[in-house]
This record gives sequence, structure tokens and C-alpha cells, in this order.
Amino acid sequence: MTKQVYNFGAGPAMLPVPVMQQIQEEFLDFQGMGVSLIEISHRSKEFEAVINNCDELIRELADLPQNYKILYTHGGAQMQFAGVPLNLLGLKPAHKAIYSESGNFSKLANKEAARYGEIIIATSSADTDYDRIPALTKDMIPDDASYAYITSNNTIYGTRYSEYPDTGDTPLVIDATSDMFSHVVDFSKIGVMFAGMQKNLGPSGTAAVIIREDLIGHAMEKTPSLLDYAVYEKSHSMANTINTFAIYTMSLVMQWLKDQGGIAAIEKVNRVKAATLYDVIDQSSYYSGTAHVDHRSNMNVTFTLPDDESTAAFLKQAGDIGLYALKGHRNVGGVRASIYNAMPLAGCEKLAEFMKEFERTQG
Repeated sequence: MTKQVYNFGAGPAMLPVPVMQQIQEEFLDFQGMGVSLIEISHRSKEFEAVINNCDELIRELADLPQNYKILYTHGGAQMQFAGVPLNLLGLKPAHKAIYSESGNFSKLANKEAARYGEIIIATSSADTDYDRIPALTKDMIPDDASYAYITSNNTIYGTRYSEYPDTGDTPLVIDATSDMFSHVVDFSKIGVMFAGMQKNLGPSGTAAVIIREDLIGHAMEKTPSLLDYAVYEKSHSMANTINTFAIYTMSLVMQWLKDQGGIAAIEKVNRVKAATLYDVIDQSSYYSGTAHVDHRSNMNVTFTLPDDESTAAFLKQAGDIGLYALKGHRNVGGVRASIYNAMPLAGCEKLAEFMKEFERTQG
């Protein structure tokens, strides 16, 4: 690289440098085969070893109970907005589900799910422009609900669940696209967790779905084969040609995560990274955080400056020194620093120092 660049983009997001280097080294010649991983059969013994290794690393890192299955599905996270209701609404005759609306993606999810059954928005933070996580409690969930659904981290608004709600016997479904494997999770309390790969796991276009095995096999009759979890489970996610490169990359990311000391270790680093930026915001009269302080994300730090002119100057100067892709989402404006697992602490420290200097000279 000609200069050090820290990529704060919300997704597709940065990958760990060692992972990118290994991909580069193996791209033309995978394990001495003389061909690339992206041009070998998904049914070859070499790729079978890759996907098995990815499974094993996920199970080890997440301390995943044996009664949970790992699926690699097409279409990224948004395909699961349809996949979840198609597979789970049939768990109860009422075809009913409870959704918590905490941001743009949960809103899209409940809209998609409404095509297939009765979707109840039990709680929402829309009235405060999604600046916090709305409470979801057991008493909000009727007995005939098939599942309860949350989005664990909201990339646009910079909010997150610090604790998952207790949904009792009703399976909890979590879209964890922007924070899967960034903190320790007790999967035994979760029915389904899914994530598009493009933030913490690998390249875009594919999703990882972790599901309790008793929730497989209930798909509606009209469910397309490539949205049916039972089809993925039976075929080890290879009913058709899977995105082999995505799974290969995810296996490398999982190995990198293990090399960092695992999920508990990366969670500690993520807390320090986020605190490095929030401390600047909290001590400033120039920057304003957009998320309620009790609900702030450790993955997406969002804040605004006094006016559009100041914001434009901030983004321009930040880009000039290698702080890339800091523009906030159009729904919020301002600045968004996405600091997923692959972002090193040094990147957050450089941004924090720039924020202080910019306020000193411009504020």
C-alpha cells in the first residue's frame, strides 16, 4: 500500500489485513493445486475441507451447542427477511410473529414478513428517530406467536442491544449482520441468528444462519427451495453451487479471530475502540452523538457537527489523511465510523486525534 488507510465504511467493510494477504498469496494457486479456490468445484474434496473447517471454527469460537446447525445461504441478510417468516411462521397455526422496530433494517424485515403472515410491531423507537432500542418484554408476546424478531445492532443509527430480550418459550430471531461474533453470545437462548457476511465475516452476497435444529423443517409449502432451511441443512448448504469464495474468506476470518484470542478477546478490544471515540464526543461541545448514551453501538459510532459546511470539511480532511468512508447515512447525516472486528485500535486512535485537532482549529 502506498499509504495507510483505515476503512470506516459500513459495508462491504474492511477485512483483516492478514486475511487479505493470505487471499492474495493463494489466489492463483490454492494449496499447490495450480488453480484458484474460486475455480474449483464446490463438491471437490478441497472445498469440502474448507467448509468443514469453517463450521468447526464457528462452533469452537461461538461455543455453539450441538443442537444448532450452520447454514450458508444466498442473497445476504435481506434475503433472510423473507427466509425467516417462510420457515418459521408455520411453527404455530396462527402464522403470527412479533417484531421490534429499532431502525431501517428491522422496518424492512417486518414489511417483508407481512407478505406471509400476521406481523405485530410490538415495540418501536420510530418516535425518537431510532436513537435508542425499544424495550421488548415477554408480556408483549402472545402465546400463539411463532417467533420474536430483533435487529441486534443498527448500523445507520448507531444503536445496539446490550442484552437480548427474554422471550420465554418463543424462539428469538436475531439479525446480527453488523455485530455477529463481535461479542460473546449465549446461543442456547436464541432460536435463529443470521448475518450478511459483509461486515464482520467476509464478502457481500452470502449470509451465515445459525439455527436450532428443531426449528428446521417447518417451511411453508410455497417456500422456494433455496430459501428452505431444510434444503440447506440436508445438503450442507450445497444444494446448488454455493459462493465458495465467500465461505473460504469467512473461514480465514474465523481463523484470524481465533488467532486474536477468540470472541471474548475481540469484545474487549471493541469496547476500547468504541470508548476511544465516544470519549472525544462526550468531552466535546462541538460533536453531538446521535444515539442515546445507554444504547450506543460498539460497531457504528455516529455523530454530527454543527452544520453541513463543517461536516463537508471534516470528511474532506479526514479522507486526505487516510480516514476513509466516514460519511453518515442519509437518514442521520453527519459522520459514521464503522469499527467492526477488523478495524485496529490504531485506526480509532488516529480518528480520535483528528477529531480533537479538527475541533481545536475549526470549532
